[in-house]
Amino acid sequence: MKILVTGGAGYIGSHTVRALMAAGHSVVVLDNLSSGNAKALPEGVPLVQADLLDLGAVQDALKVHQPGAVVHFAALIEVGESMAQPGRYYRNNVVGSLNLLTAIANTRKIPIVFSSTAALYGDAVVSPIPEDAPKQPTSVYGETKLMTESMIQAFEKAHGIRSVRLRYFNVCGALPDGSIGENHVNKTHLIELALLTALGQREKMMIFGEDYPTRDGTCIRDYIHVLDLADAHVRAVEALEGGAGNVAYNVGLGHGFTVREVLDAVDEVIAETGNPPLTRELAPRRAGDPPSLVADSARIRADLGWTPQYTDLKRIIETAWAWHRSHPHGFES
Repeated sequence: MKILVTGGAGYIGSHTVRALMAAGHSVVVLDNLSSGNAKALPEGVPLVQADLLDLGAVQDALKVHQPGAVVHFAALIEVGESMAQPGRYYRNNVVGSLNLLTAIANTRKIPIVFSSTAALYGDAVVSPIPEDAPKQPTSVYGETKLMTESMIQAFEKAHGIRSVRLRYFNVCGALPDGSIGENHVNKTHLIELALLTALGQREKMMIFGEDYPTRDGTCIRDYIHVLDLADAHVRAVEALEGGAGNVAYNVGLGHGFTVREVLDAVDEVIAETGNPPLTRELAPRRAGDPPSLVADSARIRADLGWTPQYTDLKRIIETAWAWHRSHPHGFES
């Protein structure tokens, strides 16, 4: 099947493009390259450089390339930035997604896999978090993803556009050969920040709060390797091909690691290449940081047969370290 991947030149998108191709699908990428990079794409993959805010361009891409499904990644993703620039996030994430759904309804009523997020659960009171937990996002970013999920379900009812919505937790890691990996402009992810600190691009690692009700007092998060996440997208596409639709899945390991456990594992990995341990500094809790965010991923395991391959924290970090060491300044290294 031919798949149109929006945001396919981004971090998760570029890994998923490779996973789709490895599964025998052909891929066309639509990306405005505002945060993605064409260097992240395999050679020969068609790239439509266009913005989802341009409805005509999106409709043209669907007409020209005739995909059998869409995988929709294209979005702004920074929680803090979304609170400071809400208009930009609603316009890009919600209006852009509305244009994509409109284009699909106007041209070819093909199914869609949507890149959603655990952020729509907000400060969840249960852990692990099931898919039917209350949706109460605490950020504009989370709200835009929840609104897009609602739009997708409305278009499914009105136009028969079947969907799978994947809500994932803390994405991390890279291709083990170090050829592609995280290349975000704004660095906010713990493992990425820690490895950039190891490379001397930051002075120290901050630990925000050590008095949480967890095994070592620091927050627990569910870290899902980007290749396992890419595999989930392939399985979702193939489920849609088989007639599935209107379903949401959490994608996570189902257990988490504390901030200290992550930093300890980073120290262990970087020591093997002669780097000293990270400098750490304790700081007060940040507002809005729940003690534990862990996915209940039983549904996707049962329905799609998905099983994560990267469950060892050190192995996850080793893949990210291979990328950052070989590309200390991203694709411009």
